Amino acid sequence: MSQRYPNPANLESEILRLKREMNAVILAHYYQEDDIQDIADIIGDSLELARKASETTADVIVFCGVKFMAEGAKILNPSKTVLLPDMAAGCSLESSCPPDRFRAFRAAHPDHLAISYINCSAAIKAQTDIIVTSSNAEAIIQSLPQEQKIIFAPDRFLGGYLNKKTGRDMLLWDGSCMVHERFSEKELVKLKTRHPNAHVIAHPECPESLLNYADYIGATSGLLRFAEQHPGEEFIVLTEAGILHQMKKRSPGSIFYPCPSALDGGACVGCNTCEYMKLNTMEKLYRCMRDRTPELILPPELMVAARRPLDRMLTMSAHMQSTAIAQASNA
Repeated sequence: MSQRYPNPANLESEILRLKREMNAVILAHYYQEDDIQDIADIIGDSLELARKASETTADVIVFCGVKFMAEGAKILNPSKTVLLPDMAAGCSLESSCPPDRFRAFRAAHPDHLAISYINCSAAIKAQTDIIVTSSNAEAIIQSLPQEQKIIFAPDRFLGGYLNKKTGRDMLLWDGSCMVHERFSEKELVKLKTRHPNAHVIAHPECPESLLNYADYIGATSGLLRFAEQHPGEEFIVLTEAGILHQMKKRSPGSIFYPCPSALDGGACVGCNTCEYMKLNTMEKLYRCMRDRTPELILPPELMVAARRPLDRMLTMSAHMQSTAIAQASNA
């Protein structure tokens, strides 16, 4: 006998009721569908969500994102229940870095410090010295001695961008995000020709050939701030299209043009979305809260090992943030 679920019109109120009953917090990444972003308690990029996950007093964390993000929340809150609406919400970048191959790669370069982008599995985090996000990677790398040899994993495009920004020669793992990798340069040029006054804003996970056209390159939160600072203007956006929902809210009067994918000759505008992020829906969010499943469970020893580089990132980021605030106040 099939179970009965509330009508779609009642999903929001049911989710809010369950949240109160469970003492839960709903975290959502900017790439989630619009309705999930609107009901979430906290919306952010990887760094913002990691910070909030480490600070929450809720008993239950409902993570609307992909699996590695929910793993991060569990690692930072081992005693809390962490729910993910769809456990199949993986990540092409995470999949490009298998733990056994990365272990062998590290062993072949024992004099290198391993820095991993947060878009990786708990097993990769456990083999890493420092975790970074696209928001803080440049500053963290710049804070290390210039002579320090570094492995950067798993995104080769972000790593290449950071090498260029910092003057380093980090050894790059050969991974990539399928969404950012497949934006069409040809379609980007067409958009620039049709909209010559539009700002091209891009995430550093894009290939360098695309970043060369950008007026601004930044993490998801940085792209959002740039749009906020230029209300009423035009933007060509090279990152996952879910961010457009917040951009339209926060940059009134602005017009946004998502860059098409190179698939199907550039005709596939919908291919600029992450199929894994979009696996989470309001219906699945409701069901996971109602049934308290699927729950993310990790081995305790893995959480201990994976937490060290995450804590190091958060400590370094907090220190750099407080230093920046002190410098600004003394200026």
